[in-house]
Amino acid sequence: MNKLPLPSKIERHRYFGSVDPIIGDKPTSKENMKDLQNKEQDYFFKIEQVGVKNLTYPVLVSSTLAPFEQNSVGNFTLTTGLVREQKGINMSRLPEVLHEFYQEGLRMDFSTLKDLTKRLAEKMKQESSTIHVVFPWFFERKSPVMQLSGLMKADVELEVHYDADEGWTEKVKMTALTTTLCPCSKEISEYSAHNQRGVVTVEVTTAPGETFPHNFKEILLDIMESNASARLHPVLKRPDEKKVTEQAYENPRFVEDLIRLIATDLYLTDWVKSFKIECRNEESIHQHDAYAKMEFQK
Repeated sequence: MNKLPLPSKIERHRYFGSVDPIIGDKPTSKENMKDLQNKEQDYFFKIEQVGVKNLTYPVLVSSTLAPFEQNSVGNFTLTTGLVREQKGINMSRLPEVLHEFYQEGLRMDFSTLKDLTKRLAEKMKQESSTIHVVFPWFFERKSPVMQLSGLMKADVELEVHYDADEGWTEKVKMTALTTTLCPCSKEISEYSAHNQRGVVTVEVTTAPGETFPHNFKEILLDIMESNASARLHPVLKRPDEKKVTEQAYENPRFVEDLIRLIATDLYLTDWVKSFKIECRNEESIHQHDAYAKMEFQK
């Protein structure tokens, strides 16, 4: 094979447009560089949240359902408040603090996140900070008859806000999938009934002075799934499919039924202060989805 007459790598880069660095007169050491963000004067308004968004990091998730310890990926939004007299924040410090916690084991529990929010506020010399993180939580589920195992997932969002005077507030949001069977279809049909996959999202805040229990994920998941027509399963053989299909037929649910039943369980949960629920059924006989949404403050 004849070799191509190629120039060196430096020459190739020059050929495609690379040029030598410009020799400038601005300082190159950090100590001599101007820090515009810390310039103090009147900037008209304070800002409630300013920081970084869409920062992805490995996280650790604990669960009372297998796998009990799991590695996941968290998508973070890290913000602090900003006083009126300061132009901006040093945003590089936010991922710097997150990385410090990562080196110690970045656990997705409220104890860790509360420590992290306080550390962010102190590092940035601000009175408040907020962390919002989204991650998939995996849990093992066995089929109802054959007891065959597989993994399911729910999407979890945690938010912690820290205020130097008022302390912390916490919020959880979870999205999970269910099965629902149409009561009207069951009522009017000689046989069978159409069903659909339901997408349920629940957002919960704690009561004053309360924190979420360590198994809040499992509690919320059970509230969402137990009120549906049937649970979803990763693995189903014929005896399992018969069981799940018949269970759905025995428990028909309109989207209105599902959201009210979930609301009742959340209302009866002591550590829940307020909640928002969205239920969306992906209809199997329509192009559109059935949808319901509600909010409640105790």
